[in-house]
Amino acid sequence: MDTQQNTALTRALAEVPGPLPTSGVIHITIPHTDRFTVVGNHLAQHPDLSCTAIGIAVRIQSLPRGAKVGIKALAAHCKEGEKRIAAALRELETHGYLKRVRDRLPSGRIITRTLFCNQPTALLRPRDQTADASPQPATPAPVNAPAPVPGPTAAPPTPPAPLSVPRVPPPSAPKPPRRPLPQPGELTPDLDRAATALLSDLHHHAAQFTLSEDDVRRLVPGVAAWLERAARPDTIRRALTDDPPHPLKHPAKFLTYRLTELLPPPPPGVDDLAALARPRITVTPFQTCDDCDRAFRSPTPGHCRDCRQTREHRTAYARAAA
Repeated sequence: MDTQQNTALTRALAEVPGPLPTSGVIHITIPHTDRFTVVGNHLAQHPDLSCTAIGIAVRIQSLPRGAKVGIKALAAHCKEGEKRIAAALRELETHGYLKRVRDRLPSGRIITRTLFCNQPTALLRPRDQTADASPQPATPAPVNAPAPVPGPTAAPPTPPAPLSVPRVPPPSAPKPPRRPLPQPGELTPDLDRAATALLSDLHHHAAQFTLSEDDVRRLVPGVAAWLERAARPDTIRRALTDDPPHPLKHPAKFLTYRLTELLPPPPPGVDDLAALARPRITVTPFQTCDDCDRAFRSPTPGHCRDCRQTREHRTAYARAAA
């Protein structure tokens, strides 16, 4: 059985379009037609949930309404022990996916209901006040009154307001204009040669970045802008080719996006670095003593410490003698 599966995977690998990455996972995607559950990436790639909690959440989401999802019920079908399952359920409660509430039935019996939300962030969206207002009871019409006839200017009924404001714009919404490819202050021959060489050599480091001559000429100004900002060639190469999507259908468009969005700031000038390194301490100036001409530090002119003490002794002696 394992040999048949390995052969099928090898045959499917040969049908994957585009150049294959040299490392990392290669997805062989076969559409589901039955028995599947849609799971959001906010859960599958949650940065703060453990893999056990993510797996327990996926299992709960795949179960029908009314299924038992307590610790013992999950432990009966999972290889994890009750302690790990209990810890995973606490994680899901902390991040809003799971909630357990106590409810009283009409018979007086108190039960615990388990609520699971597949997208808890959607519950935090603002609701329209008109949608939450309690409906007013309709005034009953007189029994013998004729039915009202709408006039020619009668307006159609207003549709109910949505319960929440969508965060994602509709597909028909106009998209913001794309930022232009960065341009250097001056495309010198040296910058042109260095940028051309870097782009032409990308496929030696990542095979999926094989560019045409037109693509290279179109992307040269963007790379030249990076080089003009003192970015090293190996730094530019890593920024452009690190962790690309698989499969990469349009490498030139992908490079255009990264050259534009990841453009480093211009290097600081000499004056900026000098201001950064300048000490910000107050230095007390030197003064010359009015009696002995000795130099001493003081914000104002006057006498040094020794002369001040001598003056104080003289004043005290004169007072005592008097």
